[in-house]
Amino acid sequence: MKHFRLEDDYLEIFPESQIGVLVCEGIDNKIYDENRYADWLKESQELAMQYVNEEVFTDNPVIRVWRDAFYKFRTKKGARCSLEALLKRVKNGGDIRCLNPLVDIYNGISLRHGLPIGGEDIDKFEGDNRLTTAAGDEEFITYGSDKSEPPYPGEVIYKDDAGAICRCFNWRESVRTMLTEDTKNAFMCIEMTDADRLNDLDAGLDHLTEMIRRELGGSVRKYILNKDNREIELI
Repeated sequence: MKHFRLEDDYLEIFPESQIGVLVCEGIDNKIYDENRYADWLKESQELAMQYVNEEVFTDNPVIRVWRDAFYKFRTKKGARCSLEALLKRVKNGGDIRCLNPLVDIYNGISLRHGLPIGGEDIDKFEGDNRLTTAAGDEEFITYGSDKSEPPYPGEVIYKDDAGAICRCFNWRESVRTMLTEDTKNAFMCIEMTDADRLNDLDAGLDHLTEMIRRELGGSVRKYILNKDNREIELI
């Protein structure tokens, strides 16, 4: 049995944090058409422009809240929230390319709701997944690299018994647990460091749930974790 939980050291930094989680079982993430979600992503990019109206990019509220969050723990220089990376590309006229169905779906939801979203393959977790702070010696190899780059001590990470799963909340993920065409059981998370946008979080989770069920099949369970509800069962 595998679980996901928020550890005390994480909650000491972000006591009002709300982490939305979907546990997806038995999905079909095969790429049958590599351009299947191209129009979806294009429309999502257009809708995302509502979140970047400020002249100074970092003054946009959905960006500012994560810049401020990253100041609360040690990060690698240049580490940014996944949502900021998406919105910056869109703001600069770039396109979000298709990768695989589940990633394309959640990137579109992230853009449409202005919330960072990540996903991992549950079957590749070694033991429980925890949102915690790093010891600094966790194994971590990201996509496109062949060497381990451990997180800094105190950095906010997702980790299991084999090492770091994702660094700086949602900045970089481990190639070991990333979503692929072969993923059948997925852990999806939408992160908030406070409770200011709970309605948006709930709406994002529901939208993501509906899309996954309709497009990829399988079953989806929805949770919101916080200081009063710290742990759930995965599979």
